[in-house]
Amino acid sequence: MKIAFLFPGQGAQEPGMLHALPDHPVVASTLAEAGEVLGERALDLDSAAALASNRSVQLCLLVAGVACARFLASQGCTPDMTLGLSIGAYPAAVTSGALAFPAAVALVDLRGRLMEEAFPSGFGMAAILGLDRYQVEALVSSVHRPGNPVFLANINSADQMVISGCEPAMAAVMTLAMAAHARKTTRLAVSVPSHCSLFDAAAEEMLKAFAGVRLARPAVTYVSASSARALFDPGRIAEDLALNMARQVHWHDAAALAAERGMALAIEMRPGSVLTPLTQPVMSGTGEALALQNARLDTILALARRIRREDR
Repeated sequence: MKIAFLFPGQGAQEPGMLHALPDHPVVASTLAEAGEVLGERALDLDSAAALASNRSVQLCLLVAGVACARFLASQGCTPDMTLGLSIGAYPAAVTSGALAFPAAVALVDLRGRLMEEAFPSGFGMAAILGLDRYQVEALVSSVHRPGNPVFLANINSADQMVISGCEPAMAAVMTLAMAAHARKTTRLAVSVPSHCSLFDAAAEEMLKAFAGVRLARPAVTYVSASSARALFDPGRIAEDLALNMARQVHWHDAAALAAERGMALAIEMRPGSVLTPLTQPVMSGTGEALALQNARLDTILALARRIRREDR
């Protein structure tokens, strides 16, 4: 029986998210460590004004994820595997032991800047609920044109898809989706068109940046949400992180893989709570998914202790 730490992607951010982290020395040291790399206070990144920047959003999600994972570890709750969606892959890699936190801060700083500069406005992402992959792919294909790009970006569950592209194309797909009896379409709080070929050039720049970073073999299993595979080779993890902005997300398959590898307790790091309901169904009644944002800490720690006892 295994414990998995889940790390959310963009859209989970909220003003004050770093200020809401537990008041604990490991959290304070994580904030200070990030600030030293950036040359600015990490706590200045989570205001509503600051979160209008894609860079600030990504840095906040990295810092919050690592701080929460370190806090849980200080309480005796450690993971056997890590899994992150999009930017969440970076705190997942840090927590797995594959990537040093200072290097992750510098890389995410670059990642956020590259993505923001490539598409400063007029692009984003939207969720479609109630249609399957093949239905959404057909709608996307009917709208997509070189001057009006839209892509299927995330396959989060059997009937939750995320599209990515320019505003007019996304709006057209959302309208067609509702006509095809989708339950709901929602424009996400993401200002860039992630997980599609529009970011191929930026992903290549990230790959160059990773050439100067030394990664290690992870101490716990790192599961890629891009390939839905468990990765152990440092070079493959570096490539996964560098290129994930341009690769489709396969959260459903990645979570199912984690469940097949024994995931009995999945804990979503702050500030997210979206991955929890996406992950619970793949556990088939054999385990539990909880969000640190919503669940009681003593409940999470009690479940973790029980798993450790039963795993002996």
